[in-house]
Amino acid sequence: MARFLTLADVAEELSISVAQARSLVRSGDLPAIQVGGRGMWRIEAVVLEEYIQRQYARTRAALAGEREPTD
Repeated sequence: MARFLTLADVAEELSISVAQARSLVRSGDLPAIQVGGRGMWRIEAVVLEEYIQRQYARTRAALAGEREPTD
């Protein structure tokens, strides 16, 4: 696997649009760097995996909160 991924690669991996991937980068949710004269975004593969793991943790926490017993 390549060290750096393009926004298109990330979009394909997450099954989202390139615009949604760009939004994740611009919001800071998905850390990335700009390279080249045109400032093309690149995301490290390990950073994408860390993002995915954070999303799993966030989902688990949200589901755990929903399951709290109500008296």
